[in-house]
Amino acid sequence: MMAVVVSGYVIGSLPLGYFAGRRWAGVDLRHVGSRNVGATNMYRVSGARLGLLVMLLDVAKGAVAVALAAAWSTGVAEGAAAAVAAVAGHVYPVWLRGRGGKGVATACGAFAMLAPLATLIAAALFVLTVAVTRMASAGSVIAAASLPPLAAITGAGGAVAAGAAGAALLILWRHRGNLARLWRGTERPPPPPGGPPAPPRRAPAPPA
Repeated sequence: MMAVVVSGYVIGSLPLGYFAGRRWAGVDLRHVGSRNVGATNMYRVSGARLGLLVMLLDVAKGAVAVALAAAWSTGVAEGAAAAVAAVAGHVYPVWLRGRGGKGVATACGAFAMLAPLATLIAAALFVLTVAVTRMASAGSVIAAASLPPLAAITGAGGAVAAGAAGAALLILWRHRGNLARLWRGTERPPPPPGGPPAPPRRAPAPPA
């Protein structure tokens, strides 16, 4: 089990969005747009083609982590553990000092291997929510929150549903700022590619 978790984390932690931004867009995604190394920020900064590329790369990380777990073991629990570890690696990559993405695409790839029907329904809810609200954050929250019960209802098994719950908690935690803005009604759709950058963060006040 430990080898599966470690390999899942390492695969998930590969900062492919960061590398794609450096290589093909000439930017460090940690310092532009939303300062997130995921697909939505790449779309915001560099357009649909690179945004789609980063999304597919992040999906692939989750799928590969679960596929390796399946090759090394015969239990579903190991695959679920690898899925959660991959999401954790993407969200908190040691290579970027814990400044990773929000885990949605990596979770999609991982749980597509473990609970394909539940993941398909969650993805449909994501698309529907984004179509209605024009906010990827709202779609991500709905998809993440819906995946654990969908996994249970569609017969994916208790271990997979528990893994989906763990991944959902990580994703929701990374979206806590978005959730606060959604609650206040101040969340805004991402600007079009090449739109104005996010305002700079204020430096912390010096101690009194």
